[in-house]
Amino acid sequence: MSDNKKEKLNNISELFESQSLAVLSTQKNDQPYSSLVAFAASSDLESVYFLTPNTTRKYENLITNPKVTILVNNSVNQADDIYNAISVTGIGTAAVAAASDRTQLLNVYLKKHPHLKGFSKAPTTAFICVSMKRYFMVNQFQNVVEIQVNS
Repeated sequence: MSDNKKEKLNNISELFESQSLAVLSTQKNDQPYSSLVAFAASSDLESVYFLTPNTTRKYENLITNPKVTILVNNSVNQADDIYNAISVTGIGTAAVAAASDRTQLLNVYLKKHPHLKGFSKAPTTAFICVSMKRYFMVNQFQNVVEIQVNS
């Protein structure tokens, strides 16, 4: 892996560690839908995790069409965000985490979101794992960098 790619992945990792929420975009029947989710990422950034009730529109959408995007940014709703904020869009495929992996992955998630432990145990809560394919990082208004996860 090149030093430049390592630096970009490190920037994404730092952003993901600093933020609790992401915008998840799904779609069904050519209709897009976006939701806020409390997320966590694996240390290698190959996976992003979140919880959702299995009764939600986002759950139905991602089961119907598992292709999703996740947007994380550090804007603070100020005019200079246009130049100072960093935004990362991740493209991936979502699935309910395999039962054999759930405990280990959920521990990673709950380390970041311990306040959601009770929610994670609800019988209607699904633990979703998004296998990330690539990220697009935007900073300084128009500087866009694409990073492949597994290359």
